[in-house]
Amino acid sequence: MNSELQAKWDKCLEIIRDNVSDVVFNTWFADIKPLKYENSTLTIQVKSNFVYEFLEENAVNLLGYTLNKVMGEGTRLMYSVLTDKENDLSVEVETEGAACKRENDELDSMLINRYTFDNYVEGISNRLSRSVAVSVANNPGRVFNPLFIHGASGVGKTHLVNAIGCKIKELHPELRVLYISAHLFQVQYTDSILQRSFNDFMRFYQSIDVLIIDDIQEIAGLQKTQTAFFHIFNHLHLNGKQLIMTSDRSPMQLKGMEDRLITRFKWGLTAEIEKPDLELRKSILRSKTHKDGLKFPDEVISYIAEHVDASIRDLEGIVVSMMAHSTINCADIDMNLARRIVGDFSDFEKRPITIDEIIKKVTDYYNVDINSIATRSRKREVVLVRQVSMYLAKKYLDLSTSKIGQYVGGRDHATVLHACKTITNLAETDKQFRYELNQIELSLQSA
Repeated sequence: MNSELQAKWDKCLEIIRDNVSDVVFNTWFADIKPLKYENSTLTIQVKSNFVYEFLEENAVNLLGYTLNKVMGEGTRLMYSVLTDKENDLSVEVETEGAACKRENDELDSMLINRYTFDNYVEGISNRLSRSVAVSVANNPGRVFNPLFIHGASGVGKTHLVNAIGCKIKELHPELRVLYISAHLFQVQYTDSILQRSFNDFMRFYQSIDVLIIDDIQEIAGLQKTQTAFFHIFNHLHLNGKQLIMTSDRSPMQLKGMEDRLITRFKWGLTAEIEKPDLELRKSILRSKTHKDGLKFPDEVISYIAEHVDASIRDLEGIVVSMMAHSTINCADIDMNLARRIVGDFSDFEKRPITIDEIIKKVTDYYNVDINSIATRSRKREVVLVRQVSMYLAKKYLDLSTSKIGQYVGGRDHATVLHACKTITNLAETDKQFRYELNQIELSLQSA
């Protein structure tokens, strides 16, 4: 390796270290090796696909800024991902950045491109839903319209509907595909009323060919928002456009939803995704660890699958936590580590805690003054602490959203729901944040 290249990379690491925490730096950046710099392209070696994905999802802007500053403007980045450590085999991958749309697209589909049919692990609990989803992707607007997918949080609904959207974009690039949460739809509707641009709002949504609404239950009780969606639904359906919705409950269980909407939700096909059974949980773990370039012994896979059965998201959280503990503490991924991580997770699920404990642990973890959450401060770190506190309180305490809002700075019901959605989305898309969330939960149990 060129000593001049190493010296420049060391300067890059200095900048990166100044912009991230010590834990993040040591876990994700410290082991990166610069391999070559040719034709304004820097190739760096990362030790697994797991690290590559983290950097692509969370550090593209930081890496781009750093390389332009140290290596020169216009420097491109190439990864050499180590796929077989024993035989020193690797594959080179060019950075894709965080964008989810093609450069020539007029519409940002807001699809999550990493969620595809190829990495959606099939089992008994989701086989019907996946089969139906593939049919819709191959024939948008012509079969199962609307498609209504429901199931508990964390069973893979978001993954599946994004897979539909991505496949449609691949097969029919001319179609206007939009994936959006019901909460963001409601925010856009409210803004259109305040800014007197409601007609533009309606014209935009009526121009969509494939509309995917995630967590449709979040507009329950919002009559004016439902009325707007009702007219959009009618227009799209009448013109043969595809509608896809997800919910944490079936149409008949959607309290606060207008009857005329519930009737339309049932026009097409309703499919439920059940919680994954033991064999599917094992398959998901094997797929996840293999994809991330990790090696988990079969006995570890079986142990995790047998003791963590709530959701796919929990399984992924355990994998992330084990990987982080193994990396930071230089520990082997074995049964001892598995028992420790899973045991902490299980104990936390059972242990009664208070909202005061949650707020204290969250503020301590992020080193934020506990009194600041009751203020109107919009500083990023303060907002994050409030939202994490609300999310954990909603997840683990038997309190109403209004009560939680009162505890966390006198916020209202809608603010708590928005916080829970924001943190859920962040945990799904940001591996580092998912690790931080896991550490806070573990610290609550050890208190």
